[in-house]
Order: sequence, then structure tokens, then C-alpha cells
Amino acid sequence: MKDQYKDLICQTFDFPQEGFHTRDNWLYFNEYSLKDLIPKHGTPLRLTYLPKIDSQISQAKSWFESAMQKHQYDARYYYCYCTKSSHFNFVIDRVLQNGAHIETSSAFDIEILKRLYQSKKITEDLYIVCNGFKTEDYVENIVSLINAGFSGAMPVLDNMSEIEQYRQRIKRSAAIGIRIAAEEEPSFEFYTSRLGIRYKDVLPFYREKISNQSKLRLKMLHFFINTGIKDTAYYWSELNKFLNAFVALKKECPDLDAINIGGGLPIRHSLGADYDYAYMIEQIMGQVKQACSAARIPEPDIFTEFGNFTVGESGALIFKVLTEKLQNDSERWYMIDGSLMTTLVDVFAIGQRFILLPLNKWDSPYHRVNIGGLSCDALDYYNSEVHLNQVYLPRLNGDDPLYIGFFHVGAYQDALSGFGGIKHCLIPAPRHVVLDRDSDGQESDRVFSSRQTAASMMDILGYK
Repeated sequence: MKDQYKDLICQTFDFPQEGFHTRDNWLYFNEYSLKDLIPKHGTPLRLTYLPKIDSQISQAKSWFESAMQKHQYDARYYYCYCTKSSHFNFVIDRVLQNGAHIETSSAFDIEILKRLYQSKKITEDLYIVCNGFKTEDYVENIVSLINAGFSGAMPVLDNMSEIEQYRQRIKRSAAIGIRIAAEEEPSFEFYTSRLGIRYKDVLPFYREKISNQSKLRLKMLHFFINTGIKDTAYYWSELNKFLNAFVALKKECPDLDAINIGGGLPIRHSLGADYDYAYMIEQIMGQVKQACSAARIPEPDIFTEFGNFTVGESGALIFKVLTEKLQNDSERWYMIDGSLMTTLVDVFAIGQRFILLPLNKWDSPYHRVNIGGLSCDALDYYNSEVHLNQVYLPRLNGDDPLYIGFFHVGAYQDALSGFGGIKHCLIPAPRHVVLDRDSDGQESDRVFSSRQTAASMMDILGYK
């Protein structure tokens, strides 16, 4: 009878597979021996495997190049990295080494770019696609880039009033974009995205506010789907709607020569994941080509913003199982030396699931378990996988500890968990004011901590 853990995995999935194999009953992650890391660094342990970033960018560029050749597509492709996925200096350095451009989402992103420029890691012609809702600080930083001669800096308008801020402050010719407010997926709580400008407003807005501008030219139309690029009726319907809007706008706006296919490619959250990236990209390029040919307009340059796809599969989080607790006849707990709520916030917040594998004991029998975190909160647990509603791990035996890993956790987790004090999209922590009232009823207030600064965030992220 085959009752070892490795038998379970090999019978359930195509294993070994890209990024995962075993040797001497220990797991290797992208050919890297995890067995050697634990005695050296201990647990819990967060890993980032930088060569995975290289291969992801290279593969995506290759898929788009092949699709363009197949469809005889006469324009260029630009790979952009969403900084919000991971802002660490070692990640963005690796992204830039692979010839990628940058997409930003907040004011402090621009501070990163300024430091990269000072260290001569970027030049003024790098495309910097500035997305998101623009606060005063964000606008000011974007304007400072453009006025300093960054020809690739491009604010993407999130609302119609935003253009006035650039019209008044930008002192030279600059390209801008418009983000379309796409309809959300049918199962989503809202019908239309809160970000972007409604379809019906785009053409009138261009005619009234942009067409007569001497300094600002509309270069890009931006399309973003929260669920990412997927082979679903919803995605193809939204893409078709977007292309119709692009065609209509292009006929009146000769400067419009780029579209941004936002919403990234998915990554593997299960060993059973099966996604044909090349097919999807071919289909997208084919639809863009067809729409332009039918309208007899030039094909636009293609921009993509791949953040999760770029860095997600490079990450892993390693824990040690401290003990086993059998709480009743069916609920067996493996207690780990860390908290899932604080390190893998997606698990707690939206029920996200990742690839979970043991590092050792692949030759041991297995059983069903729940994984419990160190915090005292009842919701600090993990008990199901993408491919089934249970978790199976090797049995504990003797004094040899069991180590487990959550894989493909390289995107968003550090910011969501507040690593060192950073936040999602580098939104700064607010000033904290303590209110009091004395025995006479006199009110008082004092500042406990000031608003988080860009400098403090840069130190945390490694930009010295």
C-alpha cells in the first residue's frame, strides 16, 4: 500500500514540476536546497528567489514577441512592473536589469524612482506609468518628474478633474493616459470599478479638456480588470468593449498610440494549476489586431503591468511545526512557529490559498491536519487547499521536526503584513493623536506619532 506523502503528491499532481522536486526526501525550490537553509537561518523564514524574476519577465516578453509575429503586429511591446507588488530595492533592481519599465500607484513610489535615478539605475526615458487616485503629494511628485525632463513619465487620469492639476503645473510637453472604469466581474459587490473614467464620458472629456491642450497629449488608453487576464466570457466581453472605445477615440486623437492591458497574468496557487499563457496572449493580440484592421487604424503599442506575475512565484515562507494537538476525534492541529494572520494576510482577509508543501519527511505516512498560528486569534489558521478542502501533511515522528513551506507568496505579502512599517501601495501611516480630559473637564490633545515619511519607508525598503 502506498501511504507515503510523496505517493499522495505524485498520484494527485504531475510531480515533479517546474520549481519543485525532491531529493533524499527533502524539497528543492527552483533547484535550491531548502535543507541547507534551515540550520543556517532558522525559522520562520521568508525567501525571495531572484532568478525567478528574470525568467518570468523573459517568458512574458517571448510570448508577446511570438504573438506579434504570428499576427504580423506592427507596433512595440513594453513590459512594466507594478511596484506595489513588492517595493524592495533588490526586487526593483532585478526588474530593471531585465529591461522592464515601471508602474506606480502612490506618491512614495516616485521617491523610489528619484533614488534610483540618483544611483544611475534608471534614465529619463524610462516609461513610468503613474496610475491610481492622485493625492496632492502624488500629483506634485509626478509633476516634478516631468518638469525635470523625465520624458517617459506618464500620469494616467483616474478622474476628469485631475487634468487641471497637470495643465496648471506642467511646464513642458507631456504624454498622459486615461484609465477606463471597467465593469466589475458579475460576482463582485460593485458593478463598476471605483477607479477610472466611465466609458460614456471618455470621448466628450477628450473633446472638451484635452484636444485643445498645447502641452498635454493623450498617448494611452488604460484597461484594467481586477481578476486579471483569464479565458472567461467576462474578460473577452470587457476587452471587446475597451477596444471599441479605443477605436472611437483614436479616430479623433492622432496622438493616441498605446493601450495598457492592466490586470496581470495569474500565477500558480496550486500544483494542479494549468494556464496556457501563450494562448491567452495570442488571443489578446489577435483581437487588438482585428479591431484595428477593421477600423483601418494603426495598431497601438502594447503596455502590460505585471506585478504578481513578476515576483509572486519567487517567494516562499517557511515554518517549523512546534507540536501536534488532537482537540477532538477529527480536528488535528499542527501548531507552527509563526502567525498566518500577520505574515500571510491574504489567507485571513480573502481566503487566499497558496501552494503548501512539507520540506522534509516525504517518505512518512500522512494525515489530515489543520495548521494553527501563534497568535491567540481563532482565525489564525489554514485548513484547505485550492484543489481540495483539506490539508494533508506528513505525520510527526520522533525528535526530527517537520518543516512546511507556503510557496508563491512573493507579491503583496510584505506590504499587507506591514513589514517594518510599510503599507500597501506605500500609503503612509497617519499621524496618531491622543485625546484626554482632566478632572476639571479640560480637553487636551498631543501627537503620539507623526505621519509616516517617505524617508523612513525608503530605509525599510533598502534605498539608502
